[in-house]
Amino acid sequence: MTEQQEASEDAVMTRIGQAVILLHAGDREEARNRLGAIWSEIGEDGDSLHRCTLAHYMADAQDDPADELAWDLRALTAAEGLTAAGPAADGPTTDGPTTDGPTTDGPPDDGPATGGARADGVVDRPGDAVPARRAGDGPGRPGPQRAVRVFYPSLHLSLAADYVKLRRPEAARVHLARARAATGALSDDGYGNGVRAAIARLERRLAGEPGTPRRPFPEQSP
Repeated sequence: MTEQQEASEDAVMTRIGQAVILLHAGDREEARNRLGAIWSEIGEDGDSLHRCTLAHYMADAQDDPADELAWDLRALTAAEGLTAAGPAADGPTTDGPTTDGPTTDGPPDDGPATGGARADGVVDRPGDAVPARRAGDGPGRPGPQRAVRVFYPSLHLSLAADYVKLRRPEAARVHLARARAATGALSDDGYGNGVRAAIARLERRLAGEPGTPRRPFPEQSP
């Protein structure tokens, strides 16, 4: 990779990060506009890490739960494309997507059951750090595949929260179990602990749903 190419890719991640700052500051419309402009530039066939990161945060900026779900599904598809692209420079992964293939379930035909965005308290996304695009270029730093592996728990957690809002608890449980199974990639730091706590909160919420077995998540500690 040339220095010019690397600088160009870093610029895309910088722009995504700037939009995320606006999103976290409450300017959802401007963040949505900026992310939408970047998405139009990189396109459906653009860099997988760019698309994964952008779509993950674009979901946060949506007001319609069905749109939120659609963007979270795009983020997961991009992540799966990156991890399937070839052997990772930092070794194989065992905590990525399950062997049953990419998620293809989209928004239900009858539309969302409720309005509003993530302010409804279903789950709080931790303040994710935008993954470094070319982190593997330095010694002891993770490559793009590893960066996305760390993103997997949050990706599946977000999908679980989307399905809760759309009143599809079984689909929510599937992705929540995948989020829990992928937490081995998380570090014992503020981000990792925040994701684990959010998973536990949603597990408790789903466990309280009528007709739910007492322990719907075998991997959950008693």
